[in-house]
Amino acid sequence: MLSNLVANRTNIEFHILPFSQNTDDKLLIAGIFSTIYLMGIILNSVVIAVICLDVHLHTPMYLFFCNLSAIDICYTTVVIPKLLHILLSGNDLVSSTQCFTQMYFFFMAASAEVILFFVMGYDRYVAICHPLHYHRILSVRISTLIMAIMWVCASINASFFIIPLLNLTFDRVVSLHQFFCDAITVFNASYGGSNKFYIMICTECVLFGLCPFICNLVSYIKIFCVIGRIKSREGRRKTFSTCSSHLIVMMIYYSTGGSHFMSSFHHTGALLNQVLSMFYSTVVPMINPLVYSLRNNEIKKALQKLLKVK
Repeated sequence: MLSNLVANRTNIEFHILPFSQNTDDKLLIAGIFSTIYLMGIILNSVVIAVICLDVHLHTPMYLFFCNLSAIDICYTTVVIPKLLHILLSGNDLVSSTQCFTQMYFFFMAASAEVILFFVMGYDRYVAICHPLHYHRILSVRISTLIMAIMWVCASINASFFIIPLLNLTFDRVVSLHQFFCDAITVFNASYGGSNKFYIMICTECVLFGLCPFICNLVSYIKIFCVIGRIKSREGRRKTFSTCSSHLIVMMIYYSTGGSHFMSSFHHTGALLNQVLSMFYSTVVPMINPLVYSLRNNEIKKALQKLLKVK
């Protein structure tokens, strides 16, 4: 069904108009995004390699770290290579098939990341509040099954999100003042509107935004209560350090993603919207491995050991 709907849109041409039309600015922007992309790919690949090669890191928590790095690689790979082609070639034409395919994989990564943040929050809750039952509740086998379910649910959810967009009415030539085929920007470029899309957006905000955020908030309230009852100051510090990375990354993700979402619907300006999108879709995936690796002694020790062996 999804492939048939995409095929029916082959006569539509999307033109991506990123940031500036000045040639010198395009070269500068291409250089910035190339640096972000290379750093993101290298850092996330290092995290995945270290976790896979060190058997001591074959635990649920590091399995979740590994999947987060895979999602971040997916984020930037879906967006940046096509953007670099547009900037360097000067050809801003994107076919409808390319545009909707990019939206599908981008939204799949976004759905998977929200689910993963919820799972990682639950992992920290079990580890701190129920440490004696941790390996029974979240064994490696159960955690692997959860990750498989996460990717399946993300793929299905992305399909349901794209279908209302495929039913919208567009002009034959559509100009998008964005650096990739962003779903809300594409929706704003349509005419006639669609109640189905608004219903889908509201449903997504509740199921993949508000509910996971509230669950994580409740988990951290309970975690902080447990940490507060620890008598040793050093014990409190060590316990909090095990969940601080997840808390930092989650807050960065929700704040940048929420700002991008609000600016898209309130038409705050094309440039501001693109800058917020850049942080949400490219800068944050590059920052995530830095936060985890710099604040996680186990990953740093495993990396040092791997480098010494090499």
